[in-house]
Amino acid sequence: MPHPLEFDVVLYPEPVLRKVSEPVQEFDENLRAVVAAMFARMRKSNGVGLAAPQVGLRRRILVLNPGGGEGDDIALVNPMIVAREGGRVVFDEGCLSFPGIYAEIGRPERCTVKAFGPSGETIEEEYDGFASRIIQHEYDHLEGILLVDRMSPAEKLKHKAALDDLVACYKRGRSPAAARQG
Repeated sequence: MPHPLEFDVVLYPEPVLRKVSEPVQEFDENLRAVVAAMFARMRKSNGVGLAAPQVGLRRRILVLNPGGGEGDDIALVNPMIVAREGGRVVFDEGCLSFPGIYAEIGRPERCTVKAFGPSGETIEEEYDGFASRIIQHEYDHLEGILLVDRMSPAEKLKHKAALDDLVACYKRGRSPAAARQG
């Protein structure tokens, strides 16, 4: 029996985070294994959403669990945001690829998404509130857009030392946690 997949979170400024993701072509057992492993990594990292580039995959897959319950899992394959509506809501956003960094980001209140589920079923749904925010954040990852790109100049300045630390650790080939431990 093959071992289940396990992923680590890719940290900024890893180049895969800047690349536009490729559409999924095959809806098979491998895809379902990737989705399951992404949910496992998201939970292990105490996240509420995760996009495939954040685990080093250039595939158009995102997962989220906005409510925290077992039945709240949402997996979107080849998603397209077809509408964004409502007023811009500002919220303190974090990102697993930017550990410890939170920034005030404005996003539309609602979004409508067309996508597929991991078994190829068609999904067309309007999301609002926290679910909408997570989807828009993770969708940005599929387009190579990162939290730092959405930050105001003041937020970038506020987080300059932490961002510089992530870049320095990347250049040295070490994780920020390993660098802090010596």
